[in-house]
Amino acid sequence: MTYISVDIESSGPISGEYSMLSLGACVVGSEEDNHYDFYIELQPISDNYIKEALVVAGLSLDLKVHGVSPKECMEHFAGWVKEVSKKKPIFVAYPITFDWSFVNYYFHKFIGWNPFGVSGIDLKSVWIGKTNSKWYATSIDDIKRTLNLTHISHTHNALDDAKEQSIIFRKILEFRQSK
Repeated sequence: MTYISVDIESSGPISGEYSMLSLGACVVGSEEDNHYDFYIELQPISDNYIKEALVVAGLSLDLKVHGVSPKECMEHFAGWVKEVSKKKPIFVAYPITFDWSFVNYYFHKFIGWNPFGVSGIDLKSVWIGKTNSKWYATSIDDIKRTLNLTHISHTHNALDDAKEQSIIFRKILEFRQSK
């Protein structure tokens, strides 16, 4: 399997009604190699937005002018996924439900298929399975603190955040809990 960490920034909480504005991804374990990362900004598919979503990501609906069309974006992303995947690509995200819903929607709407299929890994779920932590008492900041990764910032840049998730995922896989 090839684990691919994916993050998106959007104009709101749900795909279809709101737009995916940027998409970032990297192959887990290759965060520093530019060949193994992907970043693109997309033209919005609607005028709907929530102001806070745009502010937090530092993006705007001006991407109508200089963003890439969603179809071109998803074709390019699917090609990149195929190129960097030695084996079956597995979507890695936190929270997977948000990022995957947008990416899956865009893949199916604009190119008719999703190279990830329905496979995906949620960082928090893996952490809870590995450590027996409680769902309600575990945040990404708790995980980063335990893994000594608090120096890695969450910037709301889709590529930066995909790389952050990638590093966290690698460290989760390596983590051995003290008894």
